[in-house]
Amino acid sequence: MTRHSYFGGIEGGGTKFVCMVASGPEDIVEEVRFPTTTPNEAFDQMIAFFEPFVRRGQLAAIGLASFGPVDLRSDSPTFGSITTTPKPGWAHTDMIGKIRDTFNIPIAFELDVNAAVFGEYFWVSENHQRDPLVYFTIGTGIGAGIIVNGQIVHGVVHPEAGHMRLPHEWQADPYAGYCVYHGDCFEGLASGPAMNARWCQSAETLPPEHPAWELEANYIAHALTNVICMLSPKRIVLGGGVMQQPNLMPIIRQKVLILLNNYIQSSEILEHIDDIIVPPALGNHSGVLGAIALARNLKETGLSA
Repeated sequence: MTRHSYFGGIEGGGTKFVCMVASGPEDIVEEVRFPTTTPNEAFDQMIAFFEPFVRRGQLAAIGLASFGPVDLRSDSPTFGSITTTPKPGWAHTDMIGKIRDTFNIPIAFELDVNAAVFGEYFWVSENHQRDPLVYFTIGTGIGAGIIVNGQIVHGVVHPEAGHMRLPHEWQADPYAGYCVYHGDCFEGLASGPAMNARWCQSAETLPPEHPAWELEANYIAHALTNVICMLSPKRIVLGGGVMQQPNLMPIIRQKVLILLNNYIQSSEILEHIDDIIVPPALGNHSGVLGAIALARNLKETGLSA
């Protein structure tokens, strides 16, 4: 490795952290994964992983993508911090401070799902023609990253599409919901912890024929129908641990078409729904490779995504 020829990427999720050194998807030097325990333990492991590369002068920048909610306002005194997460011990954690102070190299900071959508856009050439592009992660939590005109969508805060309200079919699903803020919002009904609480077993252990998947597909399809009507995206990428069930994607696509009920007269949707609603092209590396892309973009342009 030559001096400053690689970038660091951190995907900090509610269940695990992924750290990577790479120049891109085809040139991954090293990767490590570890459970999300406490902030101090996570920072110690991140710093230990990157320290040899920084010491040898091999990293040009680091991209840090964190679970949220996070403060993305660069002029805010709490920029780079997690805000109101219900995850014990992590609320108001300064995510970039210790890493920046330890290594003194440029750091790009984003929400984890924003990094994932940026990774799918930045590294997958086909997705350059799929703008607007939406990435949903459906796992420990539910979130959405959105690309419009080549830029990650930010606003007053970052979009929180995982907390949209959906029709709750109480007779078919008497479960009250998992979200500590909203009860039966999208995340409260369809996240991995919601499935675990409702069915008393984790999503990865539920067999394909279990009624859980029909209900799960129904909630996801309602959310995607809302997004299609609101943003008219050319592609929706569905990632996260819950989406590892291979039978889920076809049911979601079918239900979206039923819910749209021929209102949107577009051959792209009516005839090519399989090319609109897709799994991640980068697989389970979308988030961390998105962080790598953010670091590269910061170094090359001086700007965040």
